[in-house]
Amino acid sequence: MSRTPTAPPLPEDRAERTYLIGGQNVAVERLKPGLHIVATPIGNLGDVTLRALAALAGADLIACEDTRVTRKLLDRHGIRTPLTPYHDHNAAEARPKLLHRLGEGAAIVLVSDAGTPLVSDPGYKLVRAAQEAGHSVTTLPGPSAVLAALAVAGLPTDQFFFAGFLPPKQTARRARIAEVARIPATLVMFETGPRVGATLADLAAGLGQKREAALCRELTKLHEEVRRGDLKTLAESCATEEPRGEIVLVIGPPPAAEQPSAEETDELLRNALARTSLKAAVAEVAATTGVPRRQIYQRALALGNEASDETTDRSDAAPR
Repeated sequence: MSRTPTAPPLPEDRAERTYLIGGQNVAVERLKPGLHIVATPIGNLGDVTLRALAALAGADLIACEDTRVTRKLLDRHGIRTPLTPYHDHNAAEARPKLLHRLGEGAAIVLVSDAGTPLVSDPGYKLVRAAQEAGHSVTTLPGPSAVLAALAVAGLPTDQFFFAGFLPPKQTARRARIAEVARIPATLVMFETGPRVGATLADLAAGLGQKREAALCRELTKLHEEVRRGDLKTLAESCATEEPRGEIVLVIGPPPAAEQPSAEETDELLRNALARTSLKAAVAEVAATTGVPRRQIYQRALALGNEASDETTDRSDAAPR
């Protein structure tokens, strides 16, 4: 049976609290007791801030998702602060131990593998527990994949909604897309290379094929790429060639609230009915168009009756 690694004991004080930059060692003071939320690079290690380096070097302990990933950043800057894992799979067990250390007066830094902690990770539970216990919680801002993608997408940034990762299974994913379809803001979401093609296809079906979007891949890294276009075009490009690496999707806000034409609504309904149940299709199209659900339901029944009549007509015309 595997065991969750225990956090290393806190030193009463380390002889050296330094970080290396530009070939020079920089001495820092011990970080003040409490929990410190520190943003780390999303790709290019050169994006780390001086304040982040000082905190990492001055802490008693660093809680991180993957010690191997964080160790690369520390090794680059000659930082020897002890590491302890804190992630989705061990958070329930590790959190009380970290709170106990905070109670002893420890200075603990929380980092994620990349970017700003608490974005699509379990860090908020530790922050809340630390605050409830009366411990100081501070943040050291820095790199963020969400903001980096918004900056290069070329889409409106005055309002945006972060949707995290969409569900991996298609039925749940389509339901979630229907929920966010009419949010009057730019949508930002994370996705993996193997799933992004299917996700974009579902987004095109649920949000509209012509909705503007950008696929931001490997931001700040050597092979950074930003593909811009409508959802249909992006979905087709990913169907022929699977993108690799870390991906952020940015989708422009829905068009100004105006009722779609009857023909457009019927087309959306037919597409939805062809791949899902009547109830799910009505909910999806109502969310996408803003048309009342009852009205969509009545139109779906009418389309069903038309299809049935057409089938009957063909049958009557067949030779006997």
